[in-house]
Amino acid sequence: MGVSLPLVAVICSLHIMAFVLAIGAEKRRSTGKVQPDEYDDRTYCVYDTDASTVYGLSAFMLVLVSQVAVNGVTRCLCFGKRVLASGASKKCAVLFFIISWLSFIVAEACLIAGSARNAYHTKYVGYYAKKDLSSCATLRKGVFAASAAMILISLISLLSYYHSYAKADTGGWVKHQNDSEVGMAEHAPEKREYGNTQAV
Repeated sequence: MGVSLPLVAVICSLHIMAFVLAIGAEKRRSTGKVQPDEYDDRTYCVYDTDASTVYGLSAFMLVLVSQVAVNGVTRCLCFGKRVLASGASKKCAVLFFIISWLSFIVAEACLIAGSARNAYHTKYVGYYAKKDLSSCATLRKGVFAASAAMILISLISLLSYYHSYAKADTGGWVKHQNDSEVGMAEHAPEKREYGNTQAV
């Protein structure tokens, strides 16, 4: 199986867009401030934007589509009737397959957790005199940045896995070759016995 350049272009495009969205989500994290109510002595939290949630969920879907596309073509390495030739390419394919899935899971976990936490708003109403509402719940720095880093690792490992798989894939040629050699070996003794019978 050869490497499909359109598929590689799609994988790169999806991951790069997801990376940009993750960086944007990190920069547009919602911030909350404690504000006093103008009508009474209570305080509450005021948040500016939820853009990070939208960016994070969009990046989540892009990385998911890319991962499914590659594993659909390669049949997730474990399924299908295609035969991989033993050697360095097969070992590299297995190694990068594991790394791609690990980086994918970590990236998706950071994206979904960051998006959910960014969407959470403190609804508690305190009293200004008591100052019992001192801060508002917000997403910590670095969650979306970590997901962006894992998206890049996922992209590199996914492309490496696909390239190694394409090099190791024989399309069943090795299996058919081995079957033919076994068949020839089984028929060879019968021919010799037939020749000996004629000589007698």
